[in-house]
Amino acid sequence: MKVCVLASGSGGNSIFVQQGVTKVLVDAGLAGKRIEERLQAVDVAGADLHALVVTHEHSDHIHGVGVLARRFGLPVWMTRGTFEASKKIFRGTERIRIIDNDEGFDIGDLYFQPFAISHDAIDPVNFVVKSGQSVLAIATDMGTVTQLVYQRIRGADLVIMETNYDRELLMNGPYPWNLKQRISGNRGHLANEKAADTLCSLAQEGLQQAVLAHLSDKNNRPELAEGVCREDLKARGVNQFMLSVAEQERPSPIFVI
Repeated sequence: MKVCVLASGSGGNSIFVQQGVTKVLVDAGLAGKRIEERLQAVDVAGADLHALVVTHEHSDHIHGVGVLARRFGLPVWMTRGTFEASKKIFRGTERIRIIDNDEGFDIGDLYFQPFAISHDAIDPVNFVVKSGQSVLAIATDMGTVTQLVYQRIRGADLVIMETNYDRELLMNGPYPWNLKQRISGNRGHLANEKAADTLCSLAQEGLQQAVLAHLSDKNNRPELAEGVCREDLKARGVNQFMLSVAEQERPSPIFVI
């Protein structure tokens, strides 16, 4: 399986996943043209995509979904709640595939297992993506790592893990108090420390690789997120671990798992 984080952060999110000839986007939070440019940067044409899979209706995840679905005739897989909350981006000609938040489905050579997350959207999900022995777990846009989330993502070969904010930067930053509360609440986003704790537990069970994602441009910095995770891993005796940080302005390397 090949995985590339095309964009990650408050300005837009999208993940490209490929197995054999099957090529799928999880979220398209940039404008359609910019998504195509990111795909071209990793030698993928938009016309080669097979489907779009959507986690939730926030604009940094769906901005380009409607345009890409119409331009390339792509089916769009999402929960009923996500569809109802994002109808404004559709024109009625798109092929919508409604999914349950706990029922798996196949797209070509890829199997998607959705799971419910704690986030302030209508019916948000994340996904474990499987093909053969390869397992990718996407764990972003959630205020807390519930027991369900942990059970779903354990055993993955690669975890894309949210490290949205540094608590000190958030609390001392320019956001109004109600927004600070929303971000730091159980239905908001993950702090660096929470994500690091989860990654350490997963690493002690065998995880060897993670990508830190969805970093706030105002409330976090890559070196802070990575530093907290590496310190925690070292403190728990995990010395061999591949850790990278996804960026907003350019695609990540292609990870092969």
